[in-house]
Amino acid sequence: MFSVYDKRGIVACAQQLHEMGIQLVSSGGTAQELRGHNLPVIDVSQLVGHSMHKQLTEIFRRFDILEDIMLRVDPVLFQETLECLGKPILDHRVVTLVPQVHAGLLAQLELPKHLTELEELGVPPIDILFLDTYPLKRTAADPSAAFADIVKMTDIGGPAMLRSAAKGNRLVVCDPADRQPTINAIRNGEDLDALAKALGDKAEAVVADYCLTSARGRSGGLYDGVIGRRYLTSKYGENPWQIPSGVYTLDSGDPLGGDRFELVEGTMPGYVGNADRERLLQTITHIAAGFDVNHFSVPRIAIAVKHGNACGAGVDEEPMSALQKMIEGDTLSIFGAVVMTNFAVDEELSNSLLHYALRTGEERRMLAGVIAPAFTSGAIEMLARKKGKCQLMVNPALAKLDRSSLDTAPRISYIRGGFQMQPNYTFVFKLHDNPKLQVTGSTDTIQNQDITLAWAIGSTSTSNTVTLVQNRKLIGNGVGQQDRVFACQIAVMRAQRSGHNPAGAVAYSDSFFPQIDGPAVLAEAGVAAIFASSGSIKDEAVRAFCVERGVTLYMMPDPDCRGFFAHC
Repeated sequence: MFSVYDKRGIVACAQQLHEMGIQLVSSGGTAQELRGHNLPVIDVSQLVGHSMHKQLTEIFRRFDILEDIMLRVDPVLFQETLECLGKPILDHRVVTLVPQVHAGLLAQLELPKHLTELEELGVPPIDILFLDTYPLKRTAADPSAAFADIVKMTDIGGPAMLRSAAKGNRLVVCDPADRQPTINAIRNGEDLDALAKALGDKAEAVVADYCLTSARGRSGGLYDGVIGRRYLTSKYGENPWQIPSGVYTLDSGDPLGGDRFELVEGTMPGYVGNADRERLLQTITHIAAGFDVNHFSVPRIAIAVKHGNACGAGVDEEPMSALQKMIEGDTLSIFGAVVMTNFAVDEELSNSLLHYALRTGEERRMLAGVIAPAFTSGAIEMLARKKGKCQLMVNPALAKLDRSSLDTAPRISYIRGGFQMQPNYTFVFKLHDNPKLQVTGSTDTIQNQDITLAWAIGSTSTSNTVTLVQNRKLIGNGVGQQDRVFACQIAVMRAQRSGHNPAGAVAYSDSFFPQIDGPAVLAEAGVAAIFASSGSIKDEAVRAFCVERGVTLYMMPDPDCRGFFAHC
C-alpha cells in the first residue's frame, strides 16, 4: 500500500513491486500518480467497496433475499454506491481511517482465525506500507505559522497507519532512504521478519517525533522533548561504573552532527571523547564565525582540548604555523588532548603533532585523538597508537567552516526531574558597525584578530573564564573559577608556566569585572587590551584604571555579549 505526501521516486518503487507480482493499493493522490504511469492500482475506496459488497452479499444470503435484490439493483451501480462509502470525507480529513485498511495491517497473518476473518470481510492483508506524513515540521518551524496552520498540516491517518503496520509486523517504509533496500530484500528473499522489526521500530520513533512536533507547535512550547536514534553504544559513560552509555542522533542532516564523523583509526570514542568533540566544535565554529564576520576570511585553525576546555589554539594562513602555535600554547596540558583542525593532516603535519616542541624526556607526544577534514594514509599510520588509543576521525565539512557553521539547534540539559532548554550559543562578537561596542584606547589589526580569537575561545570555555591570546595563539586559559580575579591569575600563571611573556597580549573576560582587581592582575602582567562586558557599578572605575595603565578596553553591555558557558 502507498500513501505518500512526497511522491518523488514512488513510481519507480511501485513499478518494481508490480513486476514482482505484488498487488498495489493506494489512496487518492498517490493512486492517481501511479495510474498516470499505467500501473494497476486499487484505490482505498475500491478496497472498502469490495469489502462492503462481500459483507452485504453475505447478509442478503442469510436472509434469503439476495436473488430478489440482485434482480432489482444494477450490479455496477450497486458496486459504485458501495465504493462511495470509502471515498474521502470532511475535506479529505478522513481517507484511510477505515476498518478495511487497519484490519489489513493489523491482522496476525500466522493465525488461521485472523486469515479466515479477513476472507469473510473481503479484506486483503496488506504486507507492505510505503508512507510519509504531511511536512508538519516545516510548518511548525515557520515563525509566522498560526495554530490553524499547524492543525491543518497535522496528519492523523498517516501516523495511525504507521502504528498499525508496526504492530502488525509489516514492512513499513516511512523513510525514502529505506525504499530501495526494502525492495531489494523482498527480491533477494532475505529475512523479512528482522527487517520488519527494524522498520517498525523506526516507524514508532517517527510517529513519536511527529506527535511531539504537533504538541510543541500547538502549545507554543508548553510541551516539548526530544526523540533520538542511538548510533553508538559506548563502553561506559563518564566513569567506568556508569553503564550503559549511548550516543544519539536527531537525524537533522547537520553536516557537523556527531553521526557525520567517521572513525578511521583507533577505538570508538566514549562519553568523554564525544563530549570533547562537541566542545571542540563549539570553539572551532566560533573562531571561524568570528574571523569570517570581523576579518572577512577564515584562517587555518588548530585547537587542542582537555576536559572540554581549550589548552591550545592557533590560527594562521598556513596549516603548519597554526598547528605549531597550538602546541606552543601549553606543551604540558596538550599531553593526552584531543586536537581538531579545519585542514587536512598529512605526514609533515603529523610529525609536527608528535614531535614539535617536546618537553624534556619526551620522545613522542601522546594524543587521545585528532579530528580533521581528512588524513593521508601515511598520517594515519604515524598517529596511530597501540590498542587504538589515538582516535582519528574525519569530517570533510570541517574544511568549509564560516559564520553559517554555528550550531543553531536548541540546547537541552538534564536537571533532576526534567530538563532545561535554551537557544544555542549563536552570538558573534562584531568589531565593525557595532553601536553597542565601546573601545577606549588604540587598536590595530593584529590586536583585533587576537581579541576575536580570545572571545571565541573564552566564550566556549567553562565559566568563569579569562582567556589570554598573543599573536593569534592561546597562551593562557583560566577557566571554571568562582571568582574573576583568580581566573585572571590562572590565565597569567598558565602563560608564564609555558614560557610566555604576556606583555602585549589581549585578554577576554566572559562577563564584567566587579572591581579593578582583575584588570590590575592583567595590567601587571603587561596585557595590552581587554574585552569585557559592562554592567557593573564599577564600570567607570575599570575604564579609568585601563586608561591610566594604557590598556585598551573593549566593552559591550552584559545582556548583549556575556559569554557564560557549560553551566550544565
